[in-house]
Formats: sequence, C-alpha cells, structure tokens
Amino acid sequence: MRQLPAFPDLRSFLAWCDGEGELHHVATPVRLVEEMTAVHRRVLLAEGPVLQFDVPVSADGAVHSVPVVTNLFGTRRRVAAGLGLAPDGVADFGAFLAALRNPVPPNGLRDAMSRWPHLSAALKSRPRLVSRAPAQDESMTPPDLTRLPVQTCWPGDAGPLMTWPVVLTRPHGSAAENTASYNAGIYRAQVLASDRLVMRWLAHRGGADHHRGYRRAGEPMPVAVVLGADPALLLGAALPLPETVSELAFSGVLRGGRTRLVPARTVPMLVPADAEIIVEGWIQPDDVAPEGPFGDHTGYYNAVEPFPVLTVTAITHRRDPLYLSTWTGRPPDEPSVIGEVFNDLALPVIRQQIPEVRDLWLPPAACSYRMAVVSIDKRYPGQARRVMLALWGMLTQFSYTKMIVVVDDDIDPRNWDDIAWALATRFDPARDSLVLERTPMDYLDFASPLDGLAGKIGLDATTKIGSETERPFGTVMMLSAEAEAAAERILRREGLA
Repeated sequence: MRQLPAFPDLRSFLAWCDGEGELHHVATPVRLVEEMTAVHRRVLLAEGPVLQFDVPVSADGAVHSVPVVTNLFGTRRRVAAGLGLAPDGVADFGAFLAALRNPVPPNGLRDAMSRWPHLSAALKSRPRLVSRAPAQDESMTPPDLTRLPVQTCWPGDAGPLMTWPVVLTRPHGSAAENTASYNAGIYRAQVLASDRLVMRWLAHRGGADHHRGYRRAGEPMPVAVVLGADPALLLGAALPLPETVSELAFSGVLRGGRTRLVPARTVPMLVPADAEIIVEGWIQPDDVAPEGPFGDHTGYYNAVEPFPVLTVTAITHRRDPLYLSTWTGRPPDEPSVIGEVFNDLALPVIRQQIPEVRDLWLPPAACSYRMAVVSIDKRYPGQARRVMLALWGMLTQFSYTKMIVVVDDDIDPRNWDDIAWALATRFDPARDSLVLERTPMDYLDFASPLDGLAGKIGLDATTKIGSETERPFGTVMMLSAEAEAAAERILRREGLA
C-alpha cells in the first residue's frame, strides 16, 4: 500500500525531504521568542520547505546547540509523504484503513490472498521490544528542560511551550508491557522550570482519562514525552482514532514497519527507540499549576486554567539530537494542513458508517473541524437530518463540529460558490435549520455561552422532496451534452480552448 520507503525515524524523513529539495537549513541566528514563529509562518503560507534552524537563540541571547526543525507538515504533499504516500494515494489508503477497521470475511482462498495487505498491516502493527535504542544514546545529567530550544511562539504567551510532543500514558493497573492499552496524544506542554512541565490535556482525551484513574487510586502516574518522533507516530497520535485502537500499534500500519520500543530509564513505560529526545517523569495525584495563556488554533489566546504537572526524572536523547517544533494559530497552520489530508483519509470510514455520503469537507479556515459541508445521495425525506445526527455522534472530534451544511451530490461541497448557491436556492431558514442546545463543545470556543457546552446547527441545503415541501422544486438549468460537445469543437477550431 505504501508508495514511498518506510521512514523509521525523523531523520530518514528529513533525508527524503532533502532529496526532494524540501529541506532548508537556516544558518542565520533566529530567536526562539516570536522570530522563529514569524519566519516559519511566512514559509508555510508560501507552501515552502521544512526548516532546520541551526542557530536557535534563547530569550537571554544564548545559542542552543540543538537545532530546531519546523514546518515538517507544512504542505499536503509532505503530510501524505509522512503516511508513505503520494498525494493521489490518500483516498485509496483511506479505503484500505476502512477495510482494516471493519474487514469483510474473505470468500475463499483467492479472496483471502487478495486481502494479504490487510493481514500484513495487522502483523506490522504489533510493536517490537528492543534492548538498546538510539533515543537513549545519551542522558542529560541532571535533566534540565531549559537546555532544550523550546519556542515562545506569540507575544502574549506565558512562556516556552512544547508544541509537537507525543505524550505516552497507560491506564492505572496496567502492565508496562501491555502497549495495546497505551495512549499517544499530541498535548501541548508548558515549561515551568528545569524539571517541571504542565501537561494540558482536555477531559475527553485519553491522557486525561488515565490521569483520573491514578488520582482515584491516590498514586503517581508515569508519563513519557516523545520529542522528535517518526512521522508515522506523529500522524498516528494526531488521528482521531477510536478509543479501542492503540496509536502505537496503528503507527506500525502507517509506517509499514513495527514500532520499536525500549524500556524507559526511570519510569515503568516503554518508549519509541528511534525518537530524538525522551522526557520521563511522574505526575503526583494533586500536583497542578496554572497553564497559559497561549495562542491557540482558534486565533485567540486561551484562558489560564490548572492542569497536571509532570516532574521530570530523566531526559535521554540521540547523539546530536534534533528538536521538532511548530506554532498553532488562526489557520492556515500545520494542524490545519494535516486536517485537510485527514479529511480525505477519513472519508471512506465515514462512508462505511453513513453510505449515502458522497463527499465531506472540513474547511481549514473554520479551524478544521468547527464546520462541515457534506454532500449526500438523497433518496427520502428527512435524510439530511439523519446524516447530521449520525456525523455528530460518529467520532469524538465531530462532537466539536458546531455547523453542518448538507447538500445534494450535484453540489461540490469544497466549492464556496456552489455552497452559497445551494443555501440561497434550496434552504429555508425556518424549515431547514436543525438547532441543538447544550451539546459538548471545545471549551476554547469563546462563542460558547458555557464552558464545554454549546449549541449546534445543521443547515439542510438539499432539494426538498416528498413530505418536506408542499410545492414542487424548480428544474435545474443545464445545457445538453450535445451542445457542450459542439462548443468544445468550435472553441478548439477557433484556438480558444
């Protein structure tokens, strides 16, 4: 299924980017406070290369010895490459993942052999335990977070913020060897001191659920923070996977090779053997600290709130490690670019659950998931409303989608002009609006009247049929195929086509 070679670590992916002319070394000293964000942002807007800042400068003017890599997933092509694909292979890979998620029993030997890629992917998803690892080539003694080149992205930020960490946790009572129970999440982490890190995870995320289990038991929680993971683990941790699917295992499917894990040095956890940097530590049951404010994907600074604090017990790293970073803000940013690719990747899974869906678009400008436009093959009255409700209940991420517009399959849901025409001619505000109250919402949405609770609206911009209307709809005007073909011939003859 992969169209590119496997990338077992960040460095192999950077080497591929370099070979494609998509890696630029920045030799000019660049400050970690704001300047790096400003440079990165302009390059991302221009769909430019991965940036490696070789001379990162801290707030006090000191030069860090660890280079900073940014804009890793600043283009759709590189996000697809991180999955091992060319851009035109994303849709097919999405169909493969949908089949892997809900396989159909094979019909005979020939059919079973045709499904071998599914079986191969399942085998590759099992992590492999190793005894030695590049991620543990060296240890920082004593562990000191301030020696890492952590960015302060925006002028109103409270301080340095890790923006691309893969945070590994496991449930209370589980064994360290049971990697199927692990959660890998991308949670931002504020550097409070040389050995203290605030872990910001929302209540519905896997890390927060594991933390509640340790708090109930009154016991400390082991945590590993992976900095500079391979692209498959980074993207696997960002995907909205079902709660029963292990990100560590799933990254093996994405990578095309099993995830190599090694025992951590100071906590009972297994960690990625090929990462750049591993931060280990414990969260005491009631150790919390104010987090923020920080610039967020909404384009606003978030409110200051208490979150758990990780006390660092070890930092291990490769020889000459790299530090992976990014910034988040009003789209476009790296998360919104990733979201565009994930939109296409998730479509086959959505169709598997809601077969009448033809296409779905999550506009990046709407913070990737706050709004959805979906086209359907409409066959019966009320179908658009059923699709809205099905989407809101399908994945946790869709519970934060506060507006869904449903259109017919003759409308391109990725074209604002088509959407506007459908709303203007097929939508009646009084009849075709579905409004829900007090539903789950990202508490970072300042438009919400209550923290974590808000309304949702569905707009049915489909042609009304049957009992949906008391008057017939007009007929859409279209030229005949013969006239269009004749126009094509004429324009070619006249040199206008």
